[in-house]
Formats: sequence, C-alpha cells, structure tokens
Amino acid sequence: MAHARDYSAFFTSLIVHAVILLGMAMIHHQITDSQPEVAIETIFDDVRDQAEFEQVLETNLTVSENLSVTSGGTVSTNVGASTAPTISSQKIEKSESLKEPEIKISAGEITAPGDDILGEDLGVGEVTGEVGAVVDGYGPAMSRISKEMIRIMRDERALVVWLFDESESMRDDQKEVYDNFNKIYAELGIATKQDAKARSRDQALLTAILSFGKTVRVHTEKPTADLKKIQEAITKIPVDASGLENMCQAIAATIDKYTVLARKTDRRLCIILVTDESGDDGDKVEEAITRAKRADAPIYILGRESVFGYPYARQVWIDPKYKLKHWLDVNRGPETAFPEAMQYDGLHRRWDSFSAGFGPYEQMRIARETGGIFFVLPGKEKNLAGAGKSLARRFRFQDTKVYQPLLLSRRDYDAARSASKFRTGIWKVIVTLNPHKDNQLNIKEHSYPIQKKDFYDIGSKEVPKAIRAMGLLQKSVDILESIKPLRAQEKSQRWRAAYDLTLAQCLAYRVRLFQFCLAMDQHAKNMPAPKKKESNVWHVVRGKKMLPPDPAQVKLTKVSVENLNQQLKKAEAQYKQVIKEHAATPWAQRAQFELNQGFGMSFKESFRDPRYDKFGKDKEIKLPKL
Repeated sequence: MAHARDYSAFFTSLIVHAVILLGMAMIHHQITDSQPEVAIETIFDDVRDQAEFEQVLETNLTVSENLSVTSGGTVSTNVGASTAPTISSQKIEKSESLKEPEIKISAGEITAPGDDILGEDLGVGEVTGEVGAVVDGYGPAMSRISKEMIRIMRDERALVVWLFDESESMRDDQKEVYDNFNKIYAELGIATKQDAKARSRDQALLTAILSFGKTVRVHTEKPTADLKKIQEAITKIPVDASGLENMCQAIAATIDKYTVLARKTDRRLCIILVTDESGDDGDKVEEAITRAKRADAPIYILGRESVFGYPYARQVWIDPKYKLKHWLDVNRGPETAFPEAMQYDGLHRRWDSFSAGFGPYEQMRIARETGGIFFVLPGKEKNLAGAGKSLARRFRFQDTKVYQPLLLSRRDYDAARSASKFRTGIWKVIVTLNPHKDNQLNIKEHSYPIQKKDFYDIGSKEVPKAIRAMGLLQKSVDILESIKPLRAQEKSQRWRAAYDLTLAQCLAYRVRLFQFCLAMDQHAKNMPAPKKKESNVWHVVRGKKMLPPDPAQVKLTKVSVENLNQQLKKAEAQYKQVIKEHAATPWAQRAQFELNQGFGMSFKESFRDPRYDKFGKDKEIKLPKL
C-alpha cells in the first residue's frame, strides 16, 4: 500500500508541478515566424465561444476493335495556374535544406539535367492535363493509354518510355503491366489498319523500358517495337535496396536522354510513370516539369491515392527470418503542396492510411502541367496498414468537386496561403502540433513494462510530455477561435473543412491527453496482476469509456466530472458539424473515425515478442525502406 501511495503522490505531484512550471514559462516551439507563449492555469481553460475533377474508366479487359480516339491533354478540372517559376521546397518534417541527392545512372547513358536549363521560364503557353482518371485496374488504364497513343500517332510517330518504380511494393504491379502490354500493341495494330492517315505513315510505336530508385537503369538496349523484348525487359527490373525513389530526377534524366533521339527520328516523346509512392525528391518537381514542357513530352502516371493531408502511408512488411509483422512508412502524399491537416493524433504522430481521394501533389501537378493524365489505380491494397486502410479509398465526384487541391507551384501556393489570415492561422496550428519537428509530442502508447517499478520509471517521463502537449493544444484552440469570424469570408470549401476538422481535433485531443494522465495515475496506484502468464507489457488502449477523475485528481487539476463531460460534448459536437457540413469527404471520414474510436484511455496487458528487439537502425536486422 505504501508503494501505491508513493506512485499516486508522484503522479499527482508531477501534474501540479508541471502546471505551475508551464504557467511561469514559455514553451519554446517554432511556428513559422513566432514562438507562442503557452501558459496553463488549469488543465482546461475556458474556450471563447467548378469543374469536373475525375473521370471513371470502365473495366474492359478486351482489346478494342474500333478506332476510338479520345482527346488527350484536356483539362478535367480547374486546379490552379502553372506559370509560377521554379522553387525548391521541403517536406514538412525537414527544417533544414534538403541535401541534393546524386542520381547515378547504372547504364552510363543518362545524365541529370544541366544547371543551364533547370528552373528557366519556358516562355510558352500553359498546357493542362487530366488529374483524376479513375480506373479499376491496369487493364483499363492501358486501354486509355493506347487511345492516347492512337491520338498522337494520327499526326506524328511516337517514342514511349516506361519508367517503373523499383520499390519492393511494386513487384505485383509490374507483373500486371507485363500481362496487359499486349493490349496497347494489339489496339494500335487495329487502329493503324482502320485509319487511312495512319496507314500512310510508318507508325511503328517504339518503346523503351527504364526503372528508377536511387539511380536510373535502362533495360532496353535501344527503343524497340518487339513486344517480347519489351516484356522481357520488365522482368529485369530489380528492387532498389536503398529504398529511395528519386522520381522527379528520374523523369528529368529520362527526358535528357531521349529528347534528341525523338527529334532525330521525328517522334513525339511520351513518358509513362508507374509508381505507388510520391517520391523522395519532391523539391525537384518544377525542374521535371520544365524539362517535360521544353521537350513537349506528356507524362502519364499510374499511381495511388494520397494519404489525407499527410506525407506517409503505412504498409505491413513480414521479415523473412522470424515472420514477424512490421509497420513501415511509405511516401504517399500529401495531396497538396503542403499539408492542410493535422500531423498529430492526440498522442503521437499519425499512424493511419486515410485516403485523400486525390493523388499525391507532385504527380498530379506533373500530369496536369505536361498535358498528361494521372490515373488513380484501385484503392484495395493488401499490404496497406493503419487506421483508414479498409475505409473508402475513393469519393464520388459530386461530393468532392469543390474540395479539389490547388495545384499551384509551391511558391505560389505559399504566397496565396500567407496572404490569408484565416489560412495562416490553420497552418500555424498544423506546424505547432507537428510531431515530426517536435519529438516531445510523441508519447509512448505501446509496450510499457509489466513490472510496477519499471512502469513507474517510464511513465514518469511521459506525463510531462502530455501536460506540455495540452498547453500547445490550448494555444492552438485560442488561435483557431481568434480566426473563426473569418471562416464565413473564406471562399475555399477545402480550407473551411480544414478549419472545422482541426478545431474538432484540438478540442478532442485535450480530452484524450487528460484521460492519458488519469489512466497513468490510476494504473500506477491500482496496477493489477496480469491475467495471462505470457503477458509481458502494458499497452495504452483507446475507447469510448471515459475515466472519471477521483477526488484527489479533481482537487489537483481543477477538473471535475462535469467539466470533463462538458469538454467532451463540445469536441463531439464539432466533429458532428464536420460530418454534416462536409458529408462523404475525407474530412467527414476522419471525423467519424475519431468519434467511433472515442477519447477514453486505459491500460491492457499484452505480449510483445522479444525478437522485435533484433530489428532497427543499429540492430542485428535492418528494416527495409519500401
């Protein structure tokens, strides 16, 4: 009993002292251009009261017997200008300049773009492509690509370069492309026979197969029309152990290699990119676009939906030795130039895979600016992990047409956001609560020691982090409440949705963190003996059942059961407003998930395989980068 009293006294004392200290000092945290002061006097302070975007392509696995020409490079939505100059940008979690990775070419044939032309203004008119062609698989996508080639080849011959992502997660996709390659050549053959204009020219389509990761590899000695050689080249694509996908540099280098050949043979250069990630060199997107425009090369991209307002998705990887599951990050977003959603889930950085309903920003912008097409491939992915993986990956056009991303250059996007006090306020909250830049926002959720003393040692380090995070959340609520009158003046439904969801999350996450502190204190006082012999850890469990503060906690925190319920109801009401006002969108989907998950906290015994300790950066077995 003496030990239990000691634990209780420690945790309650810890909360009180943390509150006093935070009330006396500023929390140092960078939020773009200022460092906000955060003071907590109680755990809860009183709070002051267009055009079509996508085209669904039917599933059709048979070869078309008719010459059906569809216009390409037709804008299917108005998603922003493309005339901004080049800018180098950063992912949200990187505070320093991105080191420029060197892209080496194994075949010794391709070189990266020269400095003399990178970033130059093209001085030509705007070209717009299609950024929302939804397909049910590679078969329908290949049919659409064959029609694009037919359209081009009615006026000029074509040289098509396929550029495959070398990540391990792409192996199944490469096989599907291999199996469907005959569609393009069969349909092109039929088209040539039926079209008099095509018959009068040497219309053989030349194809080259390349792949990229950290470097670019060439798998066809020279462009060929031989279907067997093309398919054989696809089987040679390796897995890049580095895990890097320098997509933008690969596009620029490919254009550098094949532009001269295309011009000499009087052919139109076209690039088809096949990838399931957004790439590691997004800061070079404007350079890739510049090269493609100069070469008049449309870029067609077969890709996946972005993760909603977040750079990463999670995929399950099973190690070959112990057959243990591991949850790894893959680059899959966001759908906008910079994230417009919280990177935080109330305990730590996000671990989810919610769909944005749109493709990754860099890929959509490349397709749009070069007159290509971004194909949204099927949403079902067997290795996708995390919350949201089994929910709808697509959203109806009618429901999302007014939420389309603004596909400006990052420089123009940043300028537009900075010119709005309303948008700037939301951005400050997103950056303030960014666990990728502020590691103190990452609170331990899993694998607390089963022994009371060890649990006490670990837990004593996590509670102060929770109290600090509550202070940042309170400051964020103040920021959002201060710009609330500007919401009605905001023309973008997308930014209004961002505001509504962010406010709901800030309100709810204060409750979640307070529950975490209560659960930690009560578990330390009343830790039960494990019921299962194999149990060796405690996990924090989220749920709808709320822990009421006991009398001692009420006295110390100044939060009664009534106060707690009041704050909970306010957060729930805000989530319900999101669901009502932004129905059938990613914002509503996320809000419903938060309500279903609940904001209560408790501890549950579990078993953690000790062999997981063998994996990691400096451990016996290195985890791959998918």
